[in-house]
Amino acid sequence: MNYVERIKEFYAAHPVMDFYTDRAVEREVVGLLNYDESAIQPYKVSSPLEKEDGTKVASVAEWEQSRRSKIIELFKKELYGEVPPMPDQVEYKEISCKKDALNGKAVRKEIDMVFTMKNGKTHTVPVLIYLPAGATGKVPVFLNLNFKGNHTITNEKDVRMSGLLNDDKSFLSAEQRSCHAERNSIEMVIARGYACCTASYNDFFPDHIDGWCDSIYALFGDYENYSRGHEKYSSIGAWAWGMSRLMDYVEQSEELDSSRVALHGHSRLGKSVLWAGALDERFKIVISNNSGLAGAAMTKRCFGELYIYLVTAMPHWFVKNTARYIANEEAQVFDQHFLLSLIAPRKLVVASAENDLWSDPYGEYLGTYHAGEVYSLYGADVLKTPLRQAVGTVITSDISYHIRPGKHAQNGIDWLHYLDIADKYL
Repeated sequence: MNYVERIKEFYAAHPVMDFYTDRAVEREVVGLLNYDESAIQPYKVSSPLEKEDGTKVASVAEWEQSRRSKIIELFKKELYGEVPPMPDQVEYKEISCKKDALNGKAVRKEIDMVFTMKNGKTHTVPVLIYLPAGATGKVPVFLNLNFKGNHTITNEKDVRMSGLLNDDKSFLSAEQRSCHAERNSIEMVIARGYACCTASYNDFFPDHIDGWCDSIYALFGDYENYSRGHEKYSSIGAWAWGMSRLMDYVEQSEELDSSRVALHGHSRLGKSVLWAGALDERFKIVISNNSGLAGAAMTKRCFGELYIYLVTAMPHWFVKNTARYIANEEAQVFDQHFLLSLIAPRKLVVASAENDLWSDPYGEYLGTYHAGEVYSLYGADVLKTPLRQAVGTVITSDISYHIRPGKHAQNGIDWLHYLDIADKYL
Protein backbone atom coordinates (compact mmCIF):
# COMPACT_ATOMS: atom_id res chain seq x y z
CA MET A 1 0.00 0.00 0.00
CA ASN A 2 1.50 3.35 -1.03
CA TYR A 3 1.25 6.45 1.16
CA VAL A 4 -1.67 7.95 -0.79
CA GLU A 5 -3.67 4.77 -0.20
CA ARG A 6 -2.73 4.84 3.49
CA ILE A 7 -4.01 8.40 3.79
CA LYS A 8 -7.27 7.44 2.09
CA GLU A 9 -7.65 4.47 4.41
CA PHE A 10 -6.95 6.62 7.47
CA TYR A 11 -9.42 9.29 6.38
CA ALA A 12 -12.11 6.68 5.71
CA ALA A 13 -11.65 5.51 9.30
CA HIS A 14 -11.57 9.10 10.67
CA PRO A 15 -13.97 11.15 8.49
CA VAL A 16 -14.50 13.61 11.33
CA MET A 17 -11.29 14.96 12.87
CA ASP A 18 -10.65 17.87 15.20
CA PHE A 19 -7.01 18.58 15.94
CA TYR A 20 -8.03 21.13 18.55
CA THR A 21 -9.48 18.43 20.78
CA ASP A 22 -7.53 15.37 19.63
CA ARG A 23 -3.80 15.98 19.34
CA ALA A 24 -3.13 12.25 19.06
CA VAL A 25 -5.01 12.13 15.74
CA GLU A 26 -3.08 15.20 14.58
CA ARG A 27 0.21 13.42 15.31
CA GLU A 28 -1.01 10.38 13.38
CA VAL A 29 -1.85 12.54 10.36
CA VAL A 30 1.56 14.24 10.44
CA GLY A 31 3.15 10.80 10.53
CA LEU A 32 1.35 9.82 7.32
CA LEU A 33 2.74 12.68 5.24
CA ASN A 34 5.29 11.90 2.54
CA TYR A 35 8.76 13.46 2.16
CA ASP A 36 10.15 10.88 -0.24
CA GLU A 37 10.31 12.09 -3.84
CA SER A 38 10.54 8.52 -5.15
CA ALA A 39 7.23 7.64 -3.48
CA ILE A 40 5.20 10.26 -5.35
CA GLN A 41 2.43 8.66 -7.39
CA PRO A 42 1.84 9.62 -11.04
CA TYR A 43 -0.51 12.58 -11.42
CA LYS A 44 -1.93 14.63 -14.26
CA VAL A 45 -0.79 18.21 -14.86
CA SER A 46 -3.83 19.96 -16.32
CA SER A 47 -3.49 22.98 -18.57
CA PRO A 48 -4.99 26.30 -17.43
CA LEU A 49 -5.51 27.05 -21.11
CA GLU A 50 -7.76 24.01 -21.66
CA LYS A 51 -11.44 24.97 -21.84
CA GLU A 52 -14.44 22.90 -20.81
CA ASP A 53 -14.88 21.57 -24.34
CA GLY A 54 -11.28 20.28 -24.46
CA THR A 55 -9.99 22.94 -26.84
CA LYS A 56 -7.28 25.38 -25.79
CA VAL A 57 -7.14 29.12 -25.44
CA ALA A 58 -5.13 30.40 -28.37
CA SER A 59 -4.72 34.12 -27.69
CA VAL A 60 -4.24 36.71 -24.96
CA ALA A 61 -7.66 38.18 -25.78
CA GLU A 62 -9.41 34.85 -25.27
CA TRP A 63 -7.53 34.28 -22.01
CA GLU A 64 -8.36 37.73 -20.63
CA GLN A 65 -11.94 37.91 -21.84
CA SER A 66 -13.08 34.43 -20.92
CA ARG A 67 -10.82 31.76 -19.49
CA ARG A 68 -9.13 33.84 -16.79
CA SER A 69 -12.39 34.85 -15.11
CA LYS A 70 -13.60 31.24 -15.11
CA ILE A 71 -10.47 30.13 -13.25
CA ILE A 72 -10.96 32.91 -10.70
CA GLU A 73 -14.52 31.67 -10.10
CA LEU A 74 -13.15 28.15 -9.68
CA PHE A 75 -10.77 29.25 -6.93
CA LYS A 76 -13.51 31.27 -5.25
CA LYS A 77 -15.78 28.24 -5.15
CA GLU A 78 -13.23 25.59 -4.21
CA LEU A 79 -10.58 27.30 -2.04
CA TYR A 80 -10.58 30.97 -1.10
CA GLY A 81 -14.18 32.15 -1.29
CA GLU A 82 -15.84 35.29 -2.51
CA VAL A 83 -14.23 38.72 -2.35
CA PRO A 84 -15.51 40.61 0.71
CA PRO A 85 -17.48 43.76 -0.09
CA MET A 86 -16.21 47.30 0.46
CA PRO A 87 -17.12 49.24 3.59
CA ASP A 88 -19.34 52.26 3.24
CA GLN A 89 -16.53 54.61 4.23
CA VAL A 90 -12.73 54.45 4.64
CA GLU A 91 -10.67 57.04 6.53
CA TYR A 92 -6.90 57.31 6.91
CA LYS A 93 -5.93 58.97 10.18
CA GLU A 94 -2.28 59.88 10.67
CA ILE A 95 -1.29 58.93 14.22
CA SER A 96 2.41 59.80 14.15
CA CYS A 97 5.19 60.96 11.84
CA LYS A 98 8.84 60.49 12.78
CA LYS A 99 11.15 62.28 10.36
CA ASP A 100 14.42 60.87 11.73
CA ALA A 101 13.45 57.18 11.89
CA LEU A 102 16.03 54.40 11.59
CA ASN A 103 18.81 56.76 12.71
CA GLY A 104 17.90 59.35 10.13
CA LYS A 105 17.61 56.95 7.20
CA ALA A 106 13.82 57.04 6.95
CA VAL A 107 10.59 58.83 7.62
CA ARG A 108 8.16 56.69 9.59
CA LYS A 109 4.39 57.12 9.59
CA GLU A 110 1.72 55.34 11.58
CA ILE A 111 -1.78 55.44 10.12
CA ASP A 112 -5.12 54.14 11.32
CA MET A 113 -7.20 52.80 8.46
CA VAL A 114 -10.80 53.05 9.70
CA PHE A 115 -13.60 51.17 7.97
CA THR A 116 -17.11 52.38 8.80
CA MET A 117 -20.58 51.13 7.87
CA LYS A 118 -23.79 53.15 7.76
CA ASN A 119 -25.17 51.04 10.61
CA GLY A 120 -22.37 52.29 12.88
CA LYS A 121 -20.08 49.26 12.73
CA THR A 122 -16.39 50.13 12.54
CA HIS A 123 -13.11 48.27 12.16
CA THR A 124 -9.66 49.84 12.56
CA VAL A 125 -6.35 48.56 11.14
CA PRO A 126 -3.06 50.18 12.23
CA VAL A 127 -0.70 50.70 9.26
CA LEU A 128 3.06 51.26 9.40
CA ILE A 129 4.94 53.06 6.61
CA TYR A 130 8.65 53.73 6.16
CA LEU A 131 9.92 56.03 3.39
CA PRO A 132 13.57 56.69 2.45
CA ALA A 133 14.72 59.97 3.99
CA GLY A 134 15.20 62.73 1.45
CA ALA A 135 13.27 60.96 -1.29
CA THR A 136 12.03 63.22 -4.07
CA GLY A 137 8.91 62.35 -6.01
CA LYS A 138 6.76 59.33 -5.40
CA VAL A 139 8.58 56.25 -4.09
CA PRO A 140 8.09 52.62 -5.21
CA VAL A 141 6.73 50.36 -2.48
CA PHE A 142 7.13 46.91 -0.98
CA LEU A 143 3.71 46.11 0.51
CA ASN A 144 2.77 43.22 2.78
CA LEU A 145 0.90 41.96 5.79
CA ASN A 146 3.00 40.90 8.77
CA PHE A 147 2.34 38.15 11.29
CA LYS A 148 2.84 39.33 14.85
CA GLY A 149 2.24 43.05 14.60
CA ASN A 150 3.91 46.20 13.31
CA HIS A 151 6.07 46.39 16.45
CA THR A 152 7.69 43.03 15.62
CA ILE A 153 9.10 43.91 12.19
CA THR A 154 11.24 46.91 13.12
CA ASN A 155 14.09 47.54 15.55
CA GLU A 156 12.48 50.82 16.60
CA LYS A 157 11.00 50.31 20.05
CA ASP A 158 8.47 53.14 19.93
CA VAL A 159 6.27 51.67 17.17
CA ARG A 160 2.71 50.98 18.33
CA MET A 161 1.77 47.40 19.03
CA SER A 162 -0.73 46.03 16.52
CA GLY A 163 -2.30 42.66 15.75
CA LEU A 164 -4.06 42.92 19.10
CA LEU A 165 -7.02 40.75 18.07
CA ASN A 166 -5.09 37.48 17.84
CA ASP A 167 -5.84 34.97 20.59
CA ASP A 168 -2.09 34.52 21.29
CA LYS A 169 -1.08 37.53 23.36
CA SER A 170 2.52 36.40 23.87
CA PHE A 171 3.73 38.60 21.02
CA LEU A 172 2.42 41.70 22.81
CA SER A 173 5.36 41.65 25.23
CA ALA A 174 8.38 43.94 24.98
CA GLU A 175 10.56 40.90 24.26
CA GLN A 176 8.68 40.31 20.98
CA ARG A 177 9.59 43.70 19.53
CA SER A 178 11.75 43.27 16.40
CA CYS A 179 11.42 39.44 16.48
CA HIS A 180 10.45 39.47 12.78
CA ALA A 181 12.75 42.30 11.70
CA GLU A 182 14.80 40.06 9.38
CA ARG A 183 11.66 38.76 7.71
CA ASN A 184 10.90 42.31 6.50
CA SER A 185 14.48 43.67 6.28
CA ILE A 186 13.23 47.24 6.31
CA GLU A 187 16.66 48.85 6.42
CA MET A 188 17.77 46.90 3.33
CA VAL A 189 14.63 47.97 1.50
CA ILE A 190 14.97 51.62 2.49
CA ALA A 191 18.67 51.64 1.51
CA ARG A 192 17.71 50.57 -2.02
CA GLY A 193 15.24 53.43 -2.37
CA TYR A 194 11.94 51.66 -1.66
CA ALA A 195 9.21 52.39 0.86
CA CYS A 196 7.56 49.77 3.09
CA CYS A 197 3.84 49.62 3.81
CA THR A 198 2.53 46.97 6.21
CA ALA A 199 -0.16 45.94 8.69
CA SER A 200 -0.73 42.83 10.77
CA TYR A 201 -2.83 40.11 9.18
CA ASN A 202 -4.52 39.57 12.53
CA ASP A 203 -6.08 43.02 12.20
CA PHE A 204 -8.01 41.84 9.14
CA PHE A 205 -8.81 38.34 10.39
CA PRO A 206 -7.38 37.02 13.68
CA ASP A 207 -5.73 33.75 12.72
CA HIS A 208 -7.74 31.24 14.69
CA ILE A 209 -10.95 29.30 14.13
CA ASP A 210 -13.05 31.72 16.19
CA GLY A 211 -11.67 34.86 14.56
CA TRP A 212 -14.75 35.63 12.51
CA CYS A 213 -16.46 37.97 14.98
CA ASP A 214 -13.33 40.14 15.22
CA SER A 215 -12.57 40.09 11.51
CA ILE A 216 -13.48 42.49 8.73
CA TYR A 217 -16.40 40.16 7.92
CA ALA A 218 -18.16 41.40 11.06
CA LEU A 219 -18.64 44.71 9.25
CA PHE A 220 -20.93 43.00 6.79
CA GLY A 221 -22.83 40.42 8.84
CA ASP A 222 -23.34 38.71 12.17
CA TYR A 223 -20.52 36.29 12.94
CA GLU A 224 -20.95 36.15 16.72
CA ASN A 225 -20.02 32.65 17.94
CA TYR A 226 -19.17 31.56 14.37
CA SER A 227 -16.25 29.14 14.15
CA ARG A 228 -14.11 27.18 11.68
CA GLY A 229 -14.91 27.20 7.94
CA HIS A 230 -17.55 29.14 6.06
CA GLU A 231 -19.49 28.33 2.89
CA LYS A 232 -18.69 31.64 1.20
CA TYR A 233 -15.71 33.34 2.86
CA SER A 234 -12.25 32.52 4.24
CA SER A 235 -9.47 34.13 6.23
CA ILE A 236 -7.17 33.94 3.20
CA GLY A 237 -9.84 35.92 1.37
CA ALA A 238 -9.85 38.50 4.18
CA TRP A 239 -6.04 38.79 4.16
CA ALA A 240 -5.99 39.22 0.38
CA TRP A 241 -8.72 41.86 0.74
CA GLY A 242 -6.57 43.60 3.35
CA MET A 243 -3.64 43.80 0.95
CA SER A 244 -5.87 45.53 -1.57
CA ARG A 245 -7.05 48.00 1.08
CA LEU A 246 -3.40 48.86 1.79
CA MET A 247 -3.05 49.39 -1.95
CA ASP A 248 -5.98 51.80 -1.80
CA TYR A 249 -4.01 53.78 0.78
CA VAL A 250 -0.95 53.82 -1.47
CA GLU A 251 -3.07 55.13 -4.34
CA GLN A 252 -4.19 58.19 -2.41
CA SER A 253 -0.76 58.89 -0.93
CA GLU A 254 1.24 61.86 -2.21
CA GLU A 255 4.50 60.07 -1.36
CA LEU A 256 3.99 56.48 -2.53
CA ASP A 257 3.92 55.40 -6.18
CA SER A 258 0.93 53.11 -6.76
CA SER A 259 2.19 52.25 -10.26
CA ARG A 260 5.28 50.60 -8.75
CA VAL A 261 4.19 48.27 -5.97
CA ALA A 262 5.67 44.86 -5.15
CA LEU A 263 3.43 42.66 -3.00
CA HIS A 264 5.21 40.07 -0.86
CA GLY A 265 4.25 37.46 1.70
CA HIS A 266 5.67 34.45 3.52
CA SER A 267 4.08 31.06 4.28
CA ARG A 268 0.27 31.37 4.75
CA LEU A 269 0.65 34.99 3.68
CA GLY A 270 2.50 33.74 0.61
CA LYS A 271 -0.68 31.86 -0.24
CA SER A 272 -2.71 35.01 0.41
CA VAL A 273 -0.37 37.11 -1.74
CA LEU A 274 -0.98 34.89 -4.75
CA TRP A 275 -4.75 35.18 -4.32
CA ALA A 276 -4.49 38.96 -3.84
CA GLY A 277 -2.23 39.25 -6.88
CA ALA A 278 -4.65 37.22 -8.98
CA LEU A 279 -7.61 39.42 -8.00
CA ASP A 280 -5.95 42.84 -7.93
CA GLU A 281 -4.03 43.74 -11.05
CA ARG A 282 -2.63 46.91 -9.51
CA PHE A 283 0.27 44.93 -8.01
CA LYS A 284 3.14 44.99 -10.53
CA ILE A 285 5.27 42.33 -8.82
CA VAL A 286 3.81 39.46 -6.78
CA ILE A 287 6.26 37.65 -4.47
CA SER A 288 5.35 34.37 -2.78
CA ASN A 289 7.87 33.08 -0.24
CA ASN A 290 7.71 29.45 0.98
CA SER A 291 3.95 29.31 0.34
CA GLY A 292 3.55 25.52 -0.05
CA LEU A 293 0.17 23.82 -0.35
CA ALA A 294 -2.61 26.13 -1.60
CA GLY A 295 0.18 28.52 -2.52
CA ALA A 296 2.74 27.88 -5.24
CA ALA A 297 3.24 24.12 -4.73
CA MET A 298 1.55 21.57 -6.98
CA THR A 299 -1.21 19.99 -4.86
CA LYS A 300 -1.43 16.69 -6.73
CA ARG A 301 2.18 15.79 -5.91
CA CYS A 302 0.93 15.03 -2.39
CA PHE A 303 4.32 15.89 -0.90
CA GLY A 304 4.73 17.39 2.56
CA GLU A 305 1.71 19.38 3.75
CA LEU A 306 -1.62 17.93 2.53
CA TYR A 307 -5.28 18.91 2.75
CA ILE A 308 -5.91 16.22 5.35
CA TYR A 309 -3.75 18.28 7.69
CA LEU A 310 -4.22 21.84 6.48
CA VAL A 311 -8.02 21.91 6.19
CA THR A 312 -8.43 20.13 9.53
CA ALA A 313 -5.91 22.28 11.39
CA MET A 314 -6.86 25.59 9.72
CA PRO A 315 -10.47 25.26 8.50
CA HIS A 316 -10.99 29.04 8.57
CA TRP A 317 -8.31 29.53 5.90
CA PHE A 318 -10.59 28.03 3.23
CA VAL A 319 -14.22 27.70 2.26
CA LYS A 320 -16.01 24.52 3.34
CA ASN A 321 -15.87 23.14 -0.21
CA THR A 322 -12.12 22.58 0.16
CA ALA A 323 -12.75 19.70 2.57
CA ARG A 324 -14.00 17.55 -0.30
CA TYR A 325 -10.40 17.31 -1.55
CA ILE A 326 -9.11 15.77 1.67
CA ALA A 327 -7.50 12.45 0.65
CA ASN A 328 -8.95 13.23 -2.76
CA GLU A 329 -6.49 15.65 -4.37
CA GLU A 330 -6.76 13.94 -7.74
CA ALA A 331 -10.40 15.08 -7.99
CA GLN A 332 -9.35 18.71 -8.45
CA VAL A 333 -9.78 19.87 -12.06
CA PHE A 334 -7.16 22.54 -11.33
CA ASP A 335 -3.84 22.84 -9.57
CA GLN A 336 -1.87 25.74 -8.12
CA HIS A 337 -0.16 26.69 -11.38
CA PHE A 338 -3.64 27.85 -12.45
CA LEU A 339 -3.49 30.41 -9.63
CA LEU A 340 0.02 31.57 -10.54
CA SER A 341 -1.10 31.90 -14.17
CA LEU A 342 -3.69 34.50 -13.14
CA ILE A 343 -0.88 36.94 -12.34
CA ALA A 344 0.32 37.04 -15.97
CA PRO A 345 1.69 39.15 -17.54
CA ARG A 346 2.82 40.92 -14.35
CA LYS A 347 6.04 39.79 -12.71
CA LEU A 348 5.75 36.62 -10.62
CA VAL A 349 8.33 35.64 -8.02
CA VAL A 350 8.41 32.35 -6.11
CA ALA A 351 11.02 31.48 -3.49
CA SER A 352 11.77 28.16 -1.82
CA ALA A 353 14.07 26.93 0.95
CA GLU A 354 16.03 23.69 0.75
CA ASN A 355 15.00 22.29 4.14
CA ASP A 356 11.39 23.46 4.02
CA LEU A 357 10.06 20.06 2.95
CA TRP A 358 6.68 20.79 4.53
CA SER A 359 6.18 23.43 1.80
CA ASP A 360 7.50 21.14 -0.97
CA PRO A 361 10.26 23.26 -2.57
CA TYR A 362 10.31 21.24 -5.78
CA GLY A 363 6.52 21.40 -5.98
CA GLU A 364 6.78 25.19 -5.68
CA TYR A 365 9.22 25.25 -8.55
CA LEU A 366 6.99 23.03 -10.68
CA GLY A 367 3.98 25.25 -10.00
CA THR A 368 6.06 28.22 -11.18
CA TYR A 369 7.31 26.33 -14.22
CA HIS A 370 3.84 25.23 -15.35
CA ALA A 371 2.47 28.78 -14.97
CA GLY A 372 4.76 29.57 -17.88
CA GLU A 373 2.21 28.15 -20.32
CA VAL A 374 0.00 31.20 -19.80
CA TYR A 375 2.89 33.64 -19.52
CA SER A 376 4.10 32.39 -22.90
CA LEU A 377 0.90 33.73 -24.48
CA TYR A 378 2.25 37.18 -23.65
CA GLY A 379 5.72 36.40 -25.00
CA ALA A 380 7.14 36.44 -21.48
CA ASP A 381 10.47 34.97 -20.43
CA VAL A 382 9.52 31.77 -18.53
CA LEU A 383 11.32 28.95 -16.71
CA LYS A 384 13.01 26.68 -19.22
CA THR A 385 12.95 23.24 -17.60
CA PRO A 386 10.83 21.21 -15.17
CA LEU A 387 13.98 19.65 -13.70
CA ARG A 388 14.76 20.25 -10.03
CA GLN A 389 16.95 23.30 -9.46
CA ALA A 390 20.16 23.19 -7.46
CA VAL A 391 20.19 24.96 -4.10
CA GLY A 392 21.50 28.47 -4.69
CA THR A 393 19.81 28.80 -8.08
CA VAL A 394 18.61 32.35 -8.75
CA ILE A 395 16.50 33.06 -11.85
CA THR A 396 15.48 36.65 -12.60
CA SER A 397 13.03 37.16 -15.44
CA ASP A 398 9.32 37.74 -16.05
CA ILE A 399 8.88 34.65 -13.87
CA SER A 400 11.56 34.65 -11.18
CA TYR A 401 12.54 31.85 -8.84
CA HIS A 402 15.20 31.04 -6.30
CA ILE A 403 15.92 28.28 -3.82
CA ARG A 404 18.24 29.04 -0.94
CA PRO A 405 19.76 26.91 1.81
CA GLY A 406 17.98 26.79 5.14
CA LYS A 407 14.55 26.47 6.62
CA HIS A 408 11.03 27.93 6.40
CA ALA A 409 11.70 31.67 6.69
CA GLN A 410 12.06 34.91 4.77
CA ASN A 411 15.50 36.38 5.27
CA GLY A 412 18.23 38.57 3.84
CA ILE A 413 19.09 36.08 1.10
CA ASP A 414 15.53 36.23 -0.15
CA TRP A 415 15.51 40.00 0.06
CA LEU A 416 18.66 40.39 -2.03
CA HIS A 417 16.86 38.70 -4.91
CA TYR A 418 13.59 40.58 -4.39
CA LEU A 419 15.41 43.91 -4.44
CA ASP A 420 17.33 42.97 -7.59
CA ILE A 421 14.02 42.07 -9.26
CA ALA A 422 12.49 45.37 -8.15
CA ASP A 423 15.52 47.29 -9.42
CA LYS A 424 15.06 45.63 -12.80
CA TYR A 425 11.29 45.94 -13.19
CA LEU A 426 10.14 48.81 -10.94
